Amino acid sequence: MVITEFLEKNARLYGQETSLVEINPSEERDKATTWWDFNLIESAASDAPYRRELSWKDFEAKANRFANLLLSRGLKKGTKVAILLMNCIEWLPIYFGILKAGCVAVPMNFRYSSDEIKYCLELADVEVLIFGPEFISRMDAIKDEIGFVKTLFFVGKNGPDYTEDCISLMGFCSSNVPPVALSETDDAAIYFSSGTTGFPKAILHNHLSLVHSCFAEQNHHSQTKDDVFLCIPPLYHTGAKMHWFGSLLSGSKAVLLRGVKPEWILRAVTEERCTIVWLLVPWAQDLLDAIESGKVDLKNYRLDQWRLMHIGAQPVPPSLVMRWMNIFPKHQYDTNYGLSESIGPGCVHLGVENTHKVGAIGKAGFGWQAKVVDEKGKEVEKGEVGELIVKGDGVMTCYYKNPEATAEVLKNGWLYTGDMAREDEDGFLYLVDRKKDVVISGGENLYPVQIEDFLRSFDKIKDVAVIGLPDARLGEIAAAIIEIKEGLSCCEEEIEEFCKELPRYKRPRKIYFDKVPRNPTGKIEKPVLREKYCKGRLVEVQITG
Repeated sequence: MVITEFLEKNARLYGQETSLVEINPSEERDKATTWWDFNLIESAASDAPYRRELSWKDFEAKANRFANLLLSRGLKKGTKVAILLMNCIEWLPIYFGILKAGCVAVPMNFRYSSDEIKYCLELADVEVLIFGPEFISRMDAIKDEIGFVKTLFFVGKNGPDYTEDCISLMGFCSSNVPPVALSETDDAAIYFSSGTTGFPKAILHNHLSLVHSCFAEQNHHSQTKDDVFLCIPPLYHTGAKMHWFGSLLSGSKAVLLRGVKPEWILRAVTEERCTIVWLLVPWAQDLLDAIESGKVDLKNYRLDQWRLMHIGAQPVPPSLVMRWMNIFPKHQYDTNYGLSESIGPGCVHLGVENTHKVGAIGKAGFGWQAKVVDEKGKEVEKGEVGELIVKGDGVMTCYYKNPEATAEVLKNGWLYTGDMAREDEDGFLYLVDRKKDVVISGGENLYPVQIEDFLRSFDKIKDVAVIGLPDARLGEIAAAIIEIKEGLSCCEEEIEEFCKELPRYKRPRKIYFDKVPRNPTGKIEKPVLREKYCKGRLVEVQITG
């Protein structure tokens, strides 16, 4: 089975029903639609958001048209086709069109600089790139340096003269299923690592991997035809797309919300009758802060149908979950753990029935195995810290064109995640920290996530990141970068007093008040913080030493 079969099934069974809705609260009212025959539905209210919707039949037709456009250009099975678009209703039909043509979809981070775009295009051997108006200036800067990309398609109005109008060209292509035989072992997509350790790696997945994620997601969250999934994170990332795969499998509606303001989220849930919402930690924090401060009044929204809130992409502070359940006591809650190398979230998950274990990332997900091992790959005793490894059909094929890096993390079918974890007596896994983020101070292993979770329980702290700074005497010391809640003030002495509840060796030796940077998938950008706060200390240590 290949993933495109689910789309064809939905078009056949639910053709006239809504598959996708795009809502852009900040969009200009007079902006024309990109597709030539999409419906633009607008409320009479002057503050109504820009809204578009797409049926399953049209979704399938658009995907087929794009696939046939690619085939008309002589593209062969395995040709790499990159997508550089903001979240929009065009995104997923283009993605499925690439797969239907037998090509390999290469979604790209919309925050990439020109140099990063060029690097990833070259790394993945991309021959065709589809991009939108937000990226014109970045593409202008490198257009003469990417001659290996044979075709540049533009999605939007008035594209640069070095591009072709993708949408117009599709109008001349057949909407029938293209005559391409696909198998589950065919290469399907290349995703890029988040680049937290330098330039990103190219992660290759096959169709079996994508299909596996569909069944895992639906098994975990029980999507039915009646569910409505609110998708906010970027579609280029495995997380958002693989959670949407539950909607694909069940033939249910999904809403793409372009914006993260608490009012926008609650309005979308209300007006689209959303039942499932996946949030990143910062957005959940902002929403809770807005409710608790009185800036948002829940009485103005209709939320009775909202049944599930789940979080992933990073460690989730237990204090945040407790706050959420206090405000939304009827919600099911789930934590999802995964990596792009394991086709996104779901290789480990908490399970909606296990809120009594909040703080754990859970157990091996549907169709997955998981265990915690030492440096030699031997399983450790329960309660001991080791590296989390996982195994299942969702594990990547390889790091594309990087056999050395592949060999480091793929061993006997097991994916070595680089995350340190422990297992409790009931078999639940707890994430301790990234292996590379562990701070070794005076011979003691300090796990930043544990310190961060503790600090977030202080009611003045909005966000926190703990990093290691070089130290001549101890090797490293823990430093806390703390972001205070809006409208509040806090001093170093208050933090130090609060930290007296921690063992002395775990207390941060340095405290900085600053904004905590996070990438589009919600992960703390610790390399940015190390670059900012370690430079001076490196010189200091060298001189002192």
